[in-house]
Amino acid sequence: MTPSNLIGGHVFVTGGLAKGGLKYAADIGAEVIQVFVTNPRGWALSEGNPAEDAKLRESGMPVFVHAAYLVNFGSPTPETLENSIAVTRHTLRRGVETGALGVVVHTGSAVSQPREAAMRQIHERLLPVLDEIPDDGPDLLLEPMAGQGQMLCATVQDLGPYLEALDHHPKVGVCLDTCHAFAAGHDLAAPGGVKETMDALNDVAPGRLKLIHANDSKDPCGSKRDRHENIGAGHIGAQAFGDLMRHPTAAGVPICIETPGKVEKHREDIELLKKLRGD
Repeated sequence: MTPSNLIGGHVFVTGGLAKGGLKYAADIGAEVIQVFVTNPRGWALSEGNPAEDAKLRESGMPVFVHAAYLVNFGSPTPETLENSIAVTRHTLRRGVETGALGVVVHTGSAVSQPREAAMRQIHERLLPVLDEIPDDGPDLLLEPMAGQGQMLCATVQDLGPYLEALDHHPKVGVCLDTCHAFAAGHDLAAPGGVKETMDALNDVAPGRLKLIHANDSKDPCGSKRDRHENIGAGHIGAQAFGDLMRHPTAAGVPICIETPGKVEKHREDIELLKKLRGD
């Protein structure tokens, strides 16, 4: 029997990673959670609370950590690059401390430098970080973006050169965001669109899909705009998420929503995904 997908979401952790995060998870019916362990819009490296970390590890709740949004391994600005490496190292360490399965990072942009230079930089600077991850530590999950500007990775095919730059390191995985993929031109709403996308992902990164960000899209396919919508309320539509869970490449891969709203909306989105799962 095909393993089913755990369904959950990004949770608010006011009051503590475990105290706040697990309460929010219970309120929305999450079976898996994603958290921030630093300010997502800054470079500050927040130390954890060992008691909260222990509670989270002992809860049995599968956890993923999302790195700060500012991380960009392709940046031509030395300060941004150094900060990106420092934040990623720190977030991976916090991933170990919280028992996280994976740490999600955005794949970044070349900004003003040639793409080749950015990819070379990723090879030189990110590979040593991957080598430091303990065997039982979290995977580093590459999340392709919506395709604006000089993004290094937007379509699933773009993952090929990125994985190559990282020597197909065993600790590298993929986090597929449905809104990003749709914005980048993968028409998940079209008949056969999910199959085509997931087949392509399996061709380029077999066995590497470790997390799915389930987000509908406020904008049409190919818009290159990253604006999330609640499940079934956007241009992707509910059916695509059912198709996604039935595709062999997604078998057993946890799903987290990052949709608009708070408890009520998030509970509704998770309930809908569970129905589409066949509950």
